[in-house]
Amino acid sequence: MLFNSATFLMFFPFVSLVYFLIPHRVRWAWLLLSSYVFYMSWNPKYAILLATSTLITYASGILIAKANELRDREKATRMKKTWVALSLLSNLGILVLFKYIDFFGTNLIRLSLWLDLAIPIPNFNILLPIGISFYTFKALSYTIDVYRNDVEPETHLGRYALFVSFFPQLVAGPIEKSKTFLHQFQEEHFFDYTRVRDGLLLMLWGFFQKVVVADRLAILVNTVYNDPASYRGFAIVIATVFFALQIYCDFNSYSDIARGCAQVMGFRSSRNFGQPYLSRSIREFWANWHITLCSWFKDYLYIPLGGNRCSKLRSYFNIFVVFVVSGIWHGATINFLIWGGLHGLYRVGEDLLRPLKDKLVRLLNIRTETLSMNLFQGFLTFSLVCFAWIFFRANTFSEAVLLLNNMLYFNPEIFTRGLIFELGLDWKEFIVALLGIFIIILGNIMQRTKRFGFDISEYHIGFRWTIYVTAIVFILVFGIYGPDFDAQQFIYLQF
Repeated sequence: MLFNSATFLMFFPFVSLVYFLIPHRVRWAWLLLSSYVFYMSWNPKYAILLATSTLITYASGILIAKANELRDREKATRMKKTWVALSLLSNLGILVLFKYIDFFGTNLIRLSLWLDLAIPIPNFNILLPIGISFYTFKALSYTIDVYRNDVEPETHLGRYALFVSFFPQLVAGPIEKSKTFLHQFQEEHFFDYTRVRDGLLLMLWGFFQKVVVADRLAILVNTVYNDPASYRGFAIVIATVFFALQIYCDFNSYSDIARGCAQVMGFRSSRNFGQPYLSRSIREFWANWHITLCSWFKDYLYIPLGGNRCSKLRSYFNIFVVFVVSGIWHGATINFLIWGGLHGLYRVGEDLLRPLKDKLVRLLNIRTETLSMNLFQGFLTFSLVCFAWIFFRANTFSEAVLLLNNMLYFNPEIFTRGLIFELGLDWKEFIVALLGIFIIILGNIMQRTKRFGFDISEYHIGFRWTIYVTAIVFILVFGIYGPDFDAQQFIYLQF
């Protein structure tokens, strides 16, 4: 059940209405039932894995709490480590089995052929369950938080199961931590017009990003990237820039719709994106991109590895490992590994070159806060990010190399002979795409600077509703949907 499907546009209002009509004491049960219905709409079998992960991590929390009650502190510590290890191994084992078994099988087959060995290796071809990476990380954060005594173990199985499966966040985040979200299911939420309105507006902004901008950009991106041998030069540059904007709008739209859904019902969700493409460094980019995943890796991988409380060399190693693991989290292919590795090199290189950069700034008396310097730094950062996106989007490593080779052609005639409108979007659709990009960039600048924003709630009701209706009509007129277009899946559902 995609957020941008007609089914969800009926499902969510019904769930919200019933939620506010029923007593608080049974709302958890209604949301839990709704969440499992939402998840099972893709494949009912998926619910078995979701329930398994829930039961394992719930039991681990209870067992860790019981270990804390032991008088023998050495034994208590040993038992706690045992339970948290079993929880991590079992959950990560399930994730590896369903997400990476085909990768291992395929490469074993290639190795056996290369060695000329007749080893019968089955092709598992296991279907990846929607959202398994997201809810697994959410569940594991609970086990680790209980182990660290950051949260009390949740004894109510129903409420804990709802935390893991809460439908707005279930299949593509935000990845909420138990210490910031689990307690909200015990709070009583009342209908509040302002909160509901703001949540619906956030959802509306999400729908605009998805069906007007992201899905339209996807047409051009798919045209070029699915046939890399036929395109050169600026065609690949345009497709790559469009993909950078597509994946941002696509993923941010899901996060905004998810946050809006939760807000309507009274839940406070973490922000998943800032304004990443206005960043002036790779560090700043990652402070604004997929914020909840970055926070998860920081708390549960980077800091346990030693973080920056160690030698410089070890700190750089920790940073690089986190980015490589982030790449593998997205998928078991060489492309994702390279994408993660590139960003790891960017981050480490940025720190290594900072003393040289600071020295040059002093020697040349460069003013770093001027508009021109900000634009230069922003352009450089965006270019590095786009270069890495080529590996992320390309279907295979060989196609990524082909795209990079073909990109070296200089063909400015694409802009003068109308060839730009032969990349999947005619001139009308291309103009709408550019208009959508302009609105997204303008929105980002307004959020970043906070100079041009305005609170629509301060205006007359007639003006407010004119804006609301105009926005809805604009999305209906210019959105990519209908009988000629299936509801486009959100990119991050595949991870």
